[in-house]
Amino acid sequence: MKLGWLSDIHLNFLTETEIVDFFGDLATLEMDGWLVSGDIGDAFNVTGYLRRASQHLLRPVYFVLGNHDFYHGSIAGVSDQLNAFDGNPRLVWLSASDPIELGGGLALVGDEGWGDGRLGDPHSTSVELNDFRLIDELTGLSREELIAATNALGDASAARLVPKLELAVSRCSRVLVVTHVPPFAGAAWHEGQPSGPDWLPWFACEATGQVILDCASRHPETEFLVLCGHTHGAGRFAAASNVTVHTAPAEYGAPALTGVVVDDGSALRVDLR
Repeated sequence: MKLGWLSDIHLNFLTETEIVDFFGDLATLEMDGWLVSGDIGDAFNVTGYLRRASQHLLRPVYFVLGNHDFYHGSIAGVSDQLNAFDGNPRLVWLSASDPIELGGGLALVGDEGWGDGRLGDPHSTSVELNDFRLIDELTGLSREELIAATNALGDASAARLVPKLELAVSRCSRVLVVTHVPPFAGAAWHEGQPSGPDWLPWFACEATGQVILDCASRHPETEFLVLCGHTHGAGRFAAASNVTVHTAPAEYGAPALTGVVVDDGSALRVDLR
């Protein structure tokens, strides 16, 4: 089993010719499917980009969204668009899906996550993301209201993950988790090192990290591999003896294959590019 991994591809920064060339290059690779860990476009074009990915790649595209995918719109509005997809079997929104058994004891689950304001110093940080003026649900909030709103988004993502993880471990010995926001402080890589207290509130999702660790601790025989993006910084973090997190690098205007997830029937690995 080989799954191509893409993250933070930000197709809205490309020309039409560059988009065609990007998908054309990917289509030449022999993959069994594709994993996309968010930040595909903006609210008004993300569904179109996903449809194009399906048309070009001709393999299942398993995806979660990132914060940028709600820019110039709302979380609720984009979610409604995805829920209204026309039954394309090659497009699978992991946040709205049960665990997917890929064969050989491997299960795939996912959810967006969110920089949930629980790590670092959310009250004093001077870091202001574009999220807070370009996503309807986060616009015009006081600091306390913003922290409460991001707490709620992280909690909602974690709550969706819990039953998926439990079902996955009941059936499979290896679980692949795709999320956008790093679920641990140690995985929130930025400019070559884990993020500091100013960036951490918006660069990690403590709520999703906790449910992953809780499940992993109850099932030490199960291997968990977590793929995330968001920070544009590359890194690997061992959250537990059976939980490994890879965070994807990214550059605006230069999307690339992050790596290939390989499952040999007994273990998972990520071959980074």
